[in-house]
Amino acid sequence: MSAQQAVFKIAKISSYPKSFSSSSTRRVSGVLRRSFSSVTTKATASMSLPGKKLENIVKPVPSDIEVAQAATPLRISHVLEQCKVSMEEYEPYGHYKAKISDKISKKMTEENKGHYVVVAGITPTPLGEGKSTTTIGLVQALGAHLEKFAVACIRQPSMGPTFGIKGGAAGGGYSQVIPMEEMNMHLTGDIHAIGIATNLIAAAVDTRMFHENTQSDEALFKRLFPPNKKGERKIARNMTRRLKRLGIEKTNPDEWSEKERSKFVRLDLDADKVTWRRVVDMNDRFLRQITIGESPTEKGQTRQTGFDITVASEVMAVLAMCTSLEDMDERFGKMIVGTSKSGEAVNCDDLGVTGAVTALMLEAIKPTMMQTLEGTPVLIHAGPFANIATGNSSVIADKIALSMVGKDGFVVTEAGFGADIGLEKFVNLKCRSSGLKPNCAVIVATVRALKCHGGGPAVQAGKPLDFAYLEENVNMVKDGCSNLTRHIENTRSFGIPVVIAINAFPTDTPAEHEAIRQAALAAGASAVEICTHHAEGGLGATELGKAVTRVCEENASASEFKLGYSTEDMSIEEKVEHIAKEYYRAGGVEFSEQAKEKIALFTEQGFGHLPVCMAKTQYSFSHDANMKGAPAGFTLPIGDLRLSAGAGFLVPLVGAFPTIPGLPTRPAYYEISVDTETEQIMGLS
Repeated sequence: MSAQQAVFKIAKISSYPKSFSSSSTRRVSGVLRRSFSSVTTKATASMSLPGKKLENIVKPVPSDIEVAQAATPLRISHVLEQCKVSMEEYEPYGHYKAKISDKISKKMTEENKGHYVVVAGITPTPLGEGKSTTTIGLVQALGAHLEKFAVACIRQPSMGPTFGIKGGAAGGGYSQVIPMEEMNMHLTGDIHAIGIATNLIAAAVDTRMFHENTQSDEALFKRLFPPNKKGERKIARNMTRRLKRLGIEKTNPDEWSEKERSKFVRLDLDADKVTWRRVVDMNDRFLRQITIGESPTEKGQTRQTGFDITVASEVMAVLAMCTSLEDMDERFGKMIVGTSKSGEAVNCDDLGVTGAVTALMLEAIKPTMMQTLEGTPVLIHAGPFANIATGNSSVIADKIALSMVGKDGFVVTEAGFGADIGLEKFVNLKCRSSGLKPNCAVIVATVRALKCHGGGPAVQAGKPLDFAYLEENVNMVKDGCSNLTRHIENTRSFGIPVVIAINAFPTDTPAEHEAIRQAALAAGASAVEICTHHAEGGLGATELGKAVTRVCEENASASEFKLGYSTEDMSIEEKVEHIAKEYYRAGGVEFSEQAKEKIALFTEQGFGHLPVCMAKTQYSFSHDANMKGAPAGFTLPIGDLRLSAGAGFLVPLVGAFPTIPGLPTRPAYYEISVDTETEQIMGLS
């Protein structure tokens, strides 16, 4: 029986008897989807490129989860086959996702890599701009409609926003990653591995301080180097880096002098200068500041600390920035956990925990392959927030994708938020580490969001949208374009050509679109395209795909690309001031006394040369989320500074920026549940 005959047979039996209950209907529907999946796989086996055009698009567009659950995914083995990934290079996780070997990234060379496209947005608003949706829509357009080999690289969603206010991060409408429930709920467990690894280090820190405070040097030595049955003391593998750092060359601990023994066994961490924090992948504001060690068994060794959200941890940052397993292991060893009483930085190698952390992250270093609604491949890896951390998916995933698509293909990678946060960090942190040069940037804007930046009424969750956002107001759009203009200027300052994607809504008017087009072109954008990919899938982003193709081909060498600043000849203060003045348009920077102390300490410890990763609100160029549009001349406050030596950057906290979000009054979890008969997840967005 041919694939077409099989599809026809399925269509005939899909008229259910009236006696079927709704739950029975859902169960049969699931069977049909699975059957149709195998048929689709056979029917498309001769495709030269991964991708299939959408059919039977419903209007108006159903909810994201309804669209996703009605879709027919290809088996992930088929997607990987089309990507020329051998069975030895991946591990299936069910039928529709797989872990890809990180070693594929080493196949990328300057000669075989594809075009590199980064997607960012204007300053986000509560209305939503659809940046992830545009990333997926563009890849669908390139792969399924323009016959280009295209791969998307996006971040793994955090459970905090999924159950909080944002919802999932799989795209939306007819431009999303499927199965979206698997994408948004745990995926393959990478974030959980990061959480366990981070908390292992935290436990190691407090345990080491506890034992050092309650034992002599000799007792510590005997417990750290217990004799074996032959009476010999062995040096564990995870101790060797600390020995090298201390300059102890004797391989027999019994030969060490009393001074060498004391030097090795006593880290002498200052409890008030421990910087490593525990993490949880949830928006839990009550963990921002806590006291630990309250049990009597801890003998009064209490101290104040706090939690970060897992995606803000340095382990996550290392995963996003590293280039190989060896590089990841080395970076983990360099992660600083605190300062000793003599002022020396103490790292994971000193704790002897590096190898265990790498072991916990052995699977997490491998990106996860999924697919869009149109069968184009998507690599999901790492998930650092842009307002707290680097805001970009991993270097490894991008390099794997660039080697997959080949010289004429396209890799579309997503940077969090706008060109003041995610895209700035994409250039100054990610590209600095990877050595990759983008050929083009796409900046996503909407009429409604620009109205918000142009003086539109405040938008509040749960309240009807003001008529200002539903009726034509060209002047308000023009005023809001000051925000778009600045993002274009910031991006072009890196030598990256810009294409503007206007994510269209039914309430938009041609005059409003024209106002955006004129403002963007005047600011130096190479092209402006209206997109309807939410409602039409890749078809609605074909003009955007054509513009991106043209710009990439014109800028094939990315010869104009440049980093935003030098790290070697600028102080920490100068780098912070450069970002604040150049990209935020601040008039100046004010450092708190605490921040000044940290700057002096990190400079003395030898970390002053590192680039900086600003932690600030995403809702404004400034530190104040209420300052919309394109504010300038304000004073940017730096409240504190953190060190991420393993990831390779310093983190200035703008104001009193929290590194673990809180839940809103009405969190998204009110909508999320499970149909216990069909086992389908409901309410995700």
